[in-house]
Amino acid sequence: MNIENWDAIVIGAGQAGPALAARLAAAGHKTALVERGLLGGTCVNTGCTPTKALVASARVAHLVRRAADFGIRSGGTMSTDFAAVHKRMQNIVAQSQQGLTRWLEGTTGLSVVRAHARFTAPDTLDAGGRLLKAQKIFLNVGCRPVVPDWARDSGVPYYTNESLLALDELPAHLLIIGGSYIGLEFAQIYRRFGSEVTVIEQAGQLLAREDPEAAAEVRAALEEEGVRFVLGACCLGLERGAGDGPAVTFEQAGERSRVEGTHVLLAIGRQPNTEELGLDRAGVKCDAAGYVQVDGQLRTAVPGIWALGDVNRRGAFTHTAWNDYEIVASNVLDGQARSADGRVAPYALYVDPPLARFGDSEQQARARGRPLLVGLMPMKNVGRAKERSETRGFMKVLVDAASMRIVGATFVGIDADEVIHSLLNMHTADVDVRTIASSVPIHPTISELIPTLLQRLAPL
Repeated sequence: MNIENWDAIVIGAGQAGPALAARLAAAGHKTALVERGLLGGTCVNTGCTPTKALVASARVAHLVRRAADFGIRSGGTMSTDFAAVHKRMQNIVAQSQQGLTRWLEGTTGLSVVRAHARFTAPDTLDAGGRLLKAQKIFLNVGCRPVVPDWARDSGVPYYTNESLLALDELPAHLLIIGGSYIGLEFAQIYRRFGSEVTVIEQAGQLLAREDPEAAAEVRAALEEEGVRFVLGACCLGLERGAGDGPAVTFEQAGERSRVEGTHVLLAIGRQPNTEELGLDRAGVKCDAAGYVQVDGQLRTAVPGIWALGDVNRRGAFTHTAWNDYEIVASNVLDGQARSADGRVAPYALYVDPPLARFGDSEQQARARGRPLLVGLMPMKNVGRAKERSETRGFMKVLVDAASMRIVGATFVGIDADEVIHSLLNMHTADVDVRTIASSVPIHPTISELIPTLLQRLAPL
């Protein structure tokens, strides 16, 4: 078999891969981008783009139901045309896919190879029967949903966050196993569309990595809309219910119970797509969970091989994958020393009200034992939130008492995912919070309370 020589090979067309491949090609590297599935990876196809399209439709449904609260008469009962909702989501995804495809296929010096790639040597890959060789190989293979044996072996149909997006009918009763970020977004989406929704979680608290008061605000908001929760459920099982739909069995407080529904979604975690890459033949090391081990510059222990995106366990978000691309491009192409070490990864939960966070939670900050100041602003005190009748939640910032630098922030409230960037930018710039506390913000906005929040700092 002939060996094809390339300057660089990128495996995986998720968030980091296409941008890096295009940069490499523009720099004069003969580059192959190998992808076995759809271009765009999780974000475009089964993550951010389709789910946030559904979130947008679900919010409209929610606002129509609340029209009378604003003095608006809607003229009748609301109903969801889920086929139209689903078609809208598909169209948005297709636009992203088509735009990405046109860009990559039109990039000089870049070839897209539609195949599964597997290492045969540290510098050589078998891609659908083609042998590709390069001195620079970049892994951007991402993750997929975890499916435990008790579900896989049950014989009962189930959905993951990926396969649920292909469902073009509205579930009558959606059972969601997992009370974290993916599960809760789908819970509110389908409840707002009219489904009954029950969330079953092993832990005693939703969103285990968040402070209890933040998790409690999210839970209360979803319960107010009719989402039901079963917490502290262990020894999970899946079987057929009386109506031939799924039934989730579990143990709670020492007693065996079950909940029946029409559809079941598994939202219990993600795992890396590394087991079929032949990494042992390349000498690339993974941790116990299968994530590729890298240094701050995202290099593996094998010279000439890097790992970007979810698969390197340095972040599980589209924005951290993009930052991985920037770090690698800077180091490999621009001669700049950049590192992911010490990176603070912000994130958001896209329910209403959204939860946004970066840096330490209060629990983490207390555990570190450093002297801290805290600023807290209930959303019920924010004029813009009152005007929009969305006053649930709070804004909280943690500040190092010695340096007056931000160490973390948690926002739960209207537009939290946008407003928190005011503090995130301050953290990135490493500025004394007092330089912002005296600024003059625009009224009426949610962000106008940021200076006030910083003026009210008190010892934690």
